[in-house]
Amino acid sequence: MPPPLQAHRMLLSHRRISSGPRRRFTAVSSLSSAPAKTVVAPGPAPSSILSIRESLLSGERTAVDITSEYLSRLRRTEPSVRSFIHVADAAAEREAEELDRRIASGGKDAVGPLAGVLVGVKDNLCTAAMPSTGGSRILDGFQPAYDATAVRRLREAGAIVVGKTNLDEFGMGSTTEGSGFQVTTNPWDDSCVPGGSSGGSASAVSARQCVVSLGSDTGGSVRQPASFCGVVGLKPTYGRVSRFGLMAYASSLDVVGCFGSSVFDTATMLSVIAGHDKMDSTSSSNDVPDYRSDLVSPNLLESKPLNNVRIGIIQETLGEGVDTGVISSVKAAASHLEQLGSVVEEVTLPSFSLGLPAYYILASSEASSNLSRYDGIRYGKQVPADELNELYGDSRANGLGHEVKMRILMGTYALSAGYYDAYYKRAQQVRTLVKKSFEEALKRYDVLISPAAPSAAYKIGEKTNDPLAMYAGDIMTVNVNLAGLPALVVPCGFVEGGSAGLPVGLQMIGSPFSEGNLLRIGHIFEQTLQDLSFVPPLLADI
Repeated sequence: MPPPLQAHRMLLSHRRISSGPRRRFTAVSSLSSAPAKTVVAPGPAPSSILSIRESLLSGERTAVDITSEYLSRLRRTEPSVRSFIHVADAAAEREAEELDRRIASGGKDAVGPLAGVLVGVKDNLCTAAMPSTGGSRILDGFQPAYDATAVRRLREAGAIVVGKTNLDEFGMGSTTEGSGFQVTTNPWDDSCVPGGSSGGSASAVSARQCVVSLGSDTGGSVRQPASFCGVVGLKPTYGRVSRFGLMAYASSLDVVGCFGSSVFDTATMLSVIAGHDKMDSTSSSNDVPDYRSDLVSPNLLESKPLNNVRIGIIQETLGEGVDTGVISSVKAAASHLEQLGSVVEEVTLPSFSLGLPAYYILASSEASSNLSRYDGIRYGKQVPADELNELYGDSRANGLGHEVKMRILMGTYALSAGYYDAYYKRAQQVRTLVKKSFEEALKRYDVLISPAAPSAAYKIGEKTNDPLAMYAGDIMTVNVNLAGLPALVVPCGFVEGGSAGLPVGLQMIGSPFSEGNLLRIGHIFEQTLQDLSFVPPLLADI
């Protein structure tokens, strides 16, 4: 795998490389796993959503009790985790009381599939009753007049929005250190980053501050933090979920995704938020299945539940630059998938290393256009000035952070006269190559797998002064966005770090609109994974 600068040079003189021969995957049983301290699990990952629904409808618990439990945990953990920019605790309690009244008067028919489920919403998704800042000081105090479509559908299904989660400013970052408000920490080790840009949403689910959460994924912003925080993260197919109400970063890449502590909970979320929306012309009109219908209880699984499933492990994701502990965990996961009946082979994607520089050119170019609206007049805090140009400049200079300014400048440069063909046009050509490379591979395989990130969570501040190293961490995820494909990340192992190890996530990539198949395979993998618990040590004393 070329380093970022070499990959950039390859982008400027790219050529198509013929696919190499396929090789049968070598089982990891002969390899030594990276030492890690893990926690023995009492059983498969349970569904919090199912548990809440059953306890509500049976009368065992009330929505007020459940909400109080989560809010109490949030208050105790938030000083160290800092997942939320805004907590709507009073509103959550009122909604829980109203839900209890509806259940008492109407029974099962009165509640939706997410009744009583506390949801965290990434703060680049609009919420009518709460501030929506995009993690930027320029929007400090901004409150939209409407809910994003994904948020509205969650509310209609009975969910209780508990607050707005922290993020890198406008989604531009991989650690959540780029927030204009605070730095979120990783529940597994508070000296480490939670990933980004949806780090607040991932850490909130990991710390059980909420049941599930919404994020957005432009180049890996759901999948990488899911891996770092040991939770399930889903990036749907482009167009599967409406982007209406999502603050635009790179409109051809942005996708609304979701986090859960189990695959079942994530599937439930997707079933609710997916579907065509007349407010988003890029949303798909494809039918939305019940993604939970194929998720079988572990005691009903066959001995080889993945029989005849063909899986390709991407060769380029297991080479130079990837931590040995991550490689060992992913190979162990591949071996487990083989034991479940699947055929696992190595597959090469020749254009894989070209995706990273192409992504940063395209995303920055779109951002330079999308973020022009934050000028102190249309949107954003205004800095008074005597002249219009001075007002624009001072408002943006004071309101926008360093990373956002840098990407706006990069994008403006790539789109400027004399450089458009050399950068933006060439990056679009590479995007086509990446898409075709995936299409060819997914004709032979049902699913492709890889690590979700080259490493586990690293220390806060470790890469803040080395943006190229931080950008290189997106190598595993950006190609999926360029191709518009769905991808699921499930926790699969640990590496050394913290008091109980640091989690590693396995990324599963599928064909367009194959979320159901990804969730089925991910559910089987999760439910049959033995001796691993992905509950952070932070919760041991709570």
